[in-house]
Amino acid sequence: MLNKNKSVARSFFITTMGCQMNEYDSDFLAQSLIQSGLLPVDDPGRADLILINTCTVREKPEQKAFSLFGRMARIKRRKPDLILGVVGCLAQQMGEGVIKRFPQLDFVMGPRELGRIQEILEQIYSGRTKIVATGLEEPPPQPTACRGYFKGRVTSFISIMEGCNNFCSYCIVPYVRGREISRSPEEILIEAGNLIAEGVKEITLLGQNVNSYRWNEEENGDFVSLLKKLNKLGGLLRLRFTTSHPKDLSDGLIECFADLDKLCPHIHLPFQAGSNPVLKRMKRGYTREEYVERIAKLRQVKPDIAITSDVMVGFPGESKDDFEMTLDLIKRVQFDGLFSFKYSDRKGTLADKMGNKVGETEKSFRLSILQDLQKQITLKKNKNLEGKRMDVLIEGYSKKEGQLKGRTGSNKIVNLICDTIKIGSLVNVIIKQGFLNSLRGELT
Repeated sequence: MLNKNKSVARSFFITTMGCQMNEYDSDFLAQSLIQSGLLPVDDPGRADLILINTCTVREKPEQKAFSLFGRMARIKRRKPDLILGVVGCLAQQMGEGVIKRFPQLDFVMGPRELGRIQEILEQIYSGRTKIVATGLEEPPPQPTACRGYFKGRVTSFISIMEGCNNFCSYCIVPYVRGREISRSPEEILIEAGNLIAEGVKEITLLGQNVNSYRWNEEENGDFVSLLKKLNKLGGLLRLRFTTSHPKDLSDGLIECFADLDKLCPHIHLPFQAGSNPVLKRMKRGYTREEYVERIAKLRQVKPDIAITSDVMVGFPGESKDDFEMTLDLIKRVQFDGLFSFKYSDRKGTLADKMGNKVGETEKSFRLSILQDLQKQITLKKNKNLEGKRMDVLIEGYSKKEGQLKGRTGSNKIVNLICDTIKIGSLVNVIIKQGFLNSLRGELT
């Protein structure tokens, strides 16, 4: 418990940038602070403590973070007693360098240090000293249930592992999240039970390489065994996981899509490039042929499975022929959706030191072509769903006034009008219209 005899923060504001893992980490921090007696506020100008949870996987979120630091520093100048901290991957990567660039910051804390948030705040309150906590030795912290925190939420996340051992040549994750370390099945099941007790209906399991989950080499300590245990939990309607690595997608995991009734028919399986020479330089550990073979097995086991992926353009040395191979793979696989982006150097990675870089103009040109192709595929797939009946989990209100929003098991957004449906309900709808980014449905 924080020392109440000091002049300490009574309210906090957390802003989250980047991936689902960061959202999970922000929830962990928020619960820790609430249990210490602090109250969340939705306006940083009213907060006594501001935390900025950062991402550094690509250049764009990094630049957004720097811009946000500047805006929050202006608040600090108006409120000198405000505690301002940066957490997450950018904090881990830059360490003390963040404070040198933004001296208004009070502390920097990496992803593996989140369990020390109360200790770090105590030190700041005691001496207003600046703290840099960027160790990578700590295991992922075990969340403690904060009663009522998840009330009203339909979906939530559980981190089952932290870090990555793959060291893809372009990726900063192993350097800022550390090596792979898994949480015990018992901890994960307890956390899932707490979420279900709060009313959560759908859980997404998170990890930088989630399907390499392994607990202490136990016979039943692999990812497939964990999925089977979670599938038995009463009150849970749906189970998802992300992100998967193609080289670790085992036949046993593929079979889970047929065998486990709560496992949603959707997988996010990044392929990154469609050219074998590029994949080799990326150190991805598979070929385009092996990737396509994994997709074929998934669709054989679960014909209606939705497949989404990550892809980049302009990796060092990517020729026009290499890029055409990426387009060809997209046409062959027919993804439901793609997260596509331009390669950007990440300091400290192998790719950062590679020559034969592709120019920004060419990268932008290639990205535009790729995205136009995927838009056509996605729209066609969504149009093909018109007239079909699908189960939709209602998550909340749509941005469109008077409508509810939910998702299919295949992770497609559905908007519908109905005054009698409760949020958290699983309803059957008929798809009336398919658009690029969503579907319109009606109750059957």
